[in-house]
Amino acid sequence: MKKKKRLFAPLAAAAAALVLTLGLAACGGQSASTGQTAGSAAGSAATESSASAVATGKLVVGFDQAYPPYGFVGDDGEFTGFDLDLAKAVADKLGWKVEYQAIDWDAKDTLLNSGAINCIWNGFTMEGREDGYTFSDPYMLNEQVIVVKKDSGIKSFSNLYGKNVITQADSAAQDVLKGDQSALAGTFAALETRPDYNTAFAELESGATDAVACDLSIAQYQISANPDKYEQLEEPLSSEHYAVGFKKGDTETAKEVTQALKELYQDGTVKTLCEKYADYGLSFDNWVLK
Repeated sequence: MKKKKRLFAPLAAAAAALVLTLGLAACGGQSASTGQTAGSAAGSAATESSASAVATGKLVVGFDQAYPPYGFVGDDGEFTGFDLDLAKAVADKLGWKVEYQAIDWDAKDTLLNSGAINCIWNGFTMEGREDGYTFSDPYMLNEQVIVVKKDSGIKSFSNLYGKNVITQADSAAQDVLKGDQSALAGTFAALETRPDYNTAFAELESGATDAVACDLSIAQYQISANPDKYEQLEEPLSSEHYAVGFKKGDTETAKEVTQALKELYQDGTVKTLCEKYADYGLSFDNWVLK
């Protein structure tokens, strides 16, 4: 729990800074272990044969560095998280190298198609995105949910009438609120986006917004770190699954990664990693690939 509190401290600082400016944009940070940013590998459009992990022997993971517990910056300044550890375990099993590239989430498609990254592995919802990517088999159950402050008086969707709601730009929650839950979103005073969930929750804490729409994993992390401050509405916006996203047509890499994930479940690695991040709200019960 001590580590959690240190990790969450930037959110409190961001809330204070919000009075002066919007902060904490997830804009492609740098890893001390790789010394590279997402843009450094960018070049001309790469084909599957030249950029895929199967072809290169390197898994270049694009991820949002402000997305705990799946990907974030640890106390030591290094990238960490459940999905990053999982990607490393898969790469080790397949004899590949692994490289982490913190990216601007809005730029993920451009980076993937250019070959700057060769997978998106960061609590990545597959439902509704099947036409744009080749996916591994789904590995984790997820939901889109609403988080509010405990003293807000908001207990159900009906209480969101006339309220301000924010979510991450280009997120699954945004897709749901513009799609299947568009009628609900139409009752909000405003539905706005922010570059990352750190900023979104800083605004919720400061009172600048009334609710945050996010992934279940993000909600569990925030509530676990702040049990007296936040609560989740009981009814989810949607239910879905996380999978690893690859460039459309990169079926060979997707198959290799899927098989490796199955083996990591069978040998107990997945359970160990889930337990490692249990204090962040991650549950082994949500794992679905066996």
